[in-house]
Amino acid sequence: MQWVETTAKTVDEAKGLALDQLGVAEDDAQFEILTEPRAGLFGRVKGEARVRARVQPTAVRPKIERRDRRKGREQGERTSSAPQGDTVAAAKRESAPRTRAPRSPQPSVQQPRREPAAKPQREESTVSAQQVGEEAKKFLTELVGAFGLEGTVDLHEDGDDLELTVSGSDLGLMVGPRGNTLVAVQDLTRVASQRRLGDHDTRLRVDVGGYRERRREALGRFANQIAEQVVSSGEARALEPMSSADRKVIHDVLTDNPAVVTRSEGDDPNRRVVIAPANA
Repeated sequence: MQWVETTAKTVDEAKGLALDQLGVAEDDAQFEILTEPRAGLFGRVKGEARVRARVQPTAVRPKIERRDRRKGREQGERTSSAPQGDTVAAAKRESAPRTRAPRSPQPSVQQPRREPAAKPQREESTVSAQQVGEEAKKFLTELVGAFGLEGTVDLHEDGDDLELTVSGSDLGLMVGPRGNTLVAVQDLTRVASQRRLGDHDTRLRVDVGGYRERRREALGRFANQIAEQVVSSGEARALEPMSSADRKVIHDVLTDNPAVVTRSEGDDPNRRVVIAPANA
């Protein structure tokens, strides 16, 4: 997964911008803080925060762990199959009183400091983007049928970026109010392809009936209208809570507008975009 870099006045704002670009929640992202603002004279802050982020790789359970668990089950089976007589004798030995010989005082020896055990290395993914895309296309095609709808699924590849589009008529059931069902469909498709195959690198996106493009155009017009109101009034405006994909659209649309700045505030699912005058 490719890294993205963002800058803002604070580290939290830079993280928020990175999350909007990646289109994931904070728990699914990995951050590296490259620079932090420095405290100057009279409480002023110098510089900007710069953050590097990417989608959190899915951890793959090491093979040695599976071998250890299988070995533990085999030992348990051998213990449970031991003769009953041996079990009774072992129980008697355990219940017999034990006497301990007096211990002579031993000089105290300082134990060497133990270093923490190294974490197991994550296995590198050997799955290609084409494999992930084909698996996602197969699942999405079956899902369209499960909805009782008729549609064609097309796969578009651009390096590690995968986009699946569902074309057809009367596909509103797969979109839902404000695209909520579409978000769930995309999450299910990611689980059925990326996570099942152990993929850590591709970015997968699903669109149904051209909804995302229409949504992007509508959000773009809305963002520009709010930006004009902010510039006219000189006061910041907080928008309603949005998904990470919709927040990214707002940031992208206004990134070239020198009169305003945008930032994300709050936690999902109540995270929202704030549009403020650039000179505030």
